[in-house]
Amino acid sequence: MLDLRLIRRDPDAVRSALARRGPQVADSLDRVIALDARWREATQAAEGLRAEQKAASERVAAGKREGRDVGGELDRLKLVSGEVKALGEQARGADGELQELLRTLPNLPDPTAAEPDDEVLRIVGEATRRDGGRDHLELAGERIDMERGARLSGARFAYLRGDLAMLELALVQWALTKLRGHGFEPVIPPVLVREQALYGTGFLPDTEQQIYHLPADDLYLVGTSEVALASIHAGEILDAAQLPLRYAGFSPCFRREAGAAGRDTRGIFRVHQFDKVEMFSFVEPDAGKDEHERLLAIEEEILGELELPYRVVNIAVDDLGASAAKKYDIEAWLPGQGRYRELTSTSNTTDFQARRLEIRARGESGKPEILHTLNGTAVAVGRTLIALLENGQRDDGSIALPAVLAAFGAPAELPAAVT
Repeated sequence: MLDLRLIRRDPDAVRSALARRGPQVADSLDRVIALDARWREATQAAEGLRAEQKAASERVAAGKREGRDVGGELDRLKLVSGEVKALGEQARGADGELQELLRTLPNLPDPTAAEPDDEVLRIVGEATRRDGGRDHLELAGERIDMERGARLSGARFAYLRGDLAMLELALVQWALTKLRGHGFEPVIPPVLVREQALYGTGFLPDTEQQIYHLPADDLYLVGTSEVALASIHAGEILDAAQLPLRYAGFSPCFRREAGAAGRDTRGIFRVHQFDKVEMFSFVEPDAGKDEHERLLAIEEEILGELELPYRVVNIAVDDLGASAAKKYDIEAWLPGQGRYRELTSTSNTTDFQARRLEIRARGESGKPEILHTLNGTAVAVGRTLIALLENGQRDDGSIALPAVLAAFGAPAELPAAVT
């Protein structure tokens, strides 16, 4: 949620920033300003009349004690009381509309967020097999069992079997160990959350069509552990001396992927259930930009040690999502598709999520202040498996795997799929 004080202080700057997301978004700001003015006007008027109401009450009480006729003063008191009540209702109505409208406004994009198109910042590693290669389903064979997964749960579910199951567990354990070395506390969070957690992170109202809802329990399945990690301190006032707080969450994730179709639905590239290791940081406001670069550097370190070619992309404003002020994607080269595809992302959400979740930190001034939050994918397991299979493939169909995973239980290589 945007800071209403910032809107009051510099509406033109806020309007200009929102206009980068589209003229209709900026137009909503005029309504916000009008509702805020109506709320303040009614509130101030009511407060002014309350002083008159209090004085009239005191005169009526004094008159009754003295035995005087207070009929006129009673009439005035009733009139003022009615006006105070009406103004209070006007203020509550305006504030209700104002809060609803504020919930629809996205975060202000960072000045350095790309526009109008994504900006490729750098390419790292050699994109192999540009003339084509086998895709992950051909290479995995029955180790990715889509047919039985579909029989069990429907389209876009899979069994991971044998060596691939061991490779996933090794990948997760390696990533969590690495992140712990970078100061992240490992967390296995709940994957069923209340609506407030999704609202607090900006997924509602925005991505309802992608979220699984369990109406009987009024709970939602998360599409990323970002949701649960962001809410770990919801409603709390933290000690600023403890910041930054960094968490590494591992969880299954669930997305309906409504409307997705085409080549992306082949295999496990875009499925309804997948596992992910997610980074999440709580920092002081002036540390947000450096933390964002730090998360990106860790993501690049991970892909480098996994020996995957990739490129770093500064995402265009139109594709930031509601909560992000700036986002980097890392796209790995996938020979089976002959192009770079998103493997990880990291977003600076500034104070947007913390304001919604009411997370503050108290520093030396003693006054609690809204802090900043950031998130980043360490390992999206399914897509990382795809990248490892396709980039490690040999001409005979066997697959070389990164040496760093062997100590965590991964095989040194995968034999060619049985055909």
